[in-house]
Amino acid sequence: MVLSIIKLFFIGFLGFFQTDQPTFKGGKEALDSFIASKTIYPSFSKNNCIQGTIYVSFQLNQNGEVFGAKVDKGLGVDLDQEALRLVRLTNNKWDVPTNHNIKSRIIIPVNFSLKNYDCDLRSQDEVNKAIELYKTRAALEKVVTNYYKNKEEGKAIDKNEAEIIQIKAELGFDDTFISNKIKEAKKMMRQGDKVGACQALNFIKNIGSNAAESLIAENCK
Repeated sequence: MVLSIIKLFFIGFLGFFQTDQPTFKGGKEALDSFIASKTIYPSFSKNNCIQGTIYVSFQLNQNGEVFGAKVDKGLGVDLDQEALRLVRLTNNKWDVPTNHNIKSRIIIPVNFSLKNYDCDLRSQDEVNKAIELYKTRAALEKVVTNYYKNKEEGKAIDKNEAEIIQIKAELGFDDTFISNKIKEAKKMMRQGDKVGACQALNFIKNIGSNAAESLIAENCK
């Protein structure tokens, strides 16, 4: 079971949901429920029992639209991107008072917790090593995606593709990985998260697969 717990802090204010502060429509319980229902626990962190709190800050305009969202404090793994995605999904779900200062920033700490994944058997040292491994993988992923972006533009050196294919194998970018990534993208699309879905689909494209071409053509142009 995946748990995602969320609280709100307003920079410059002392309490939660006070008068003249933006409030999530339905209140804090509704926000907690919304976040829990939308969370797609990232596969690397789930498989490696990486848990923790990601702090995301953002601003709201008078229409309750989220802008300027960024990770203020993260773990440097895929949980950071998911926390940011979840905050962006709250777009248009806020009641904003007329005297709200749109320059003020709201901080949401999103807590990711795994249950029934035998994570109590993992030592903190093992988790820390997994976090470092993720950072190494991210650098290799960039090598792969840069190659295929350059290839699409006719700038890649063909003789280097054998090395890129080897890196892809080391990263586990196989048919199962691609299939799971497409499922995640479709789930995001059902949630109304077109931006997140298209990012996932274009990632598939940028690792040299054409498996997402039709979905990209249909949804991401």
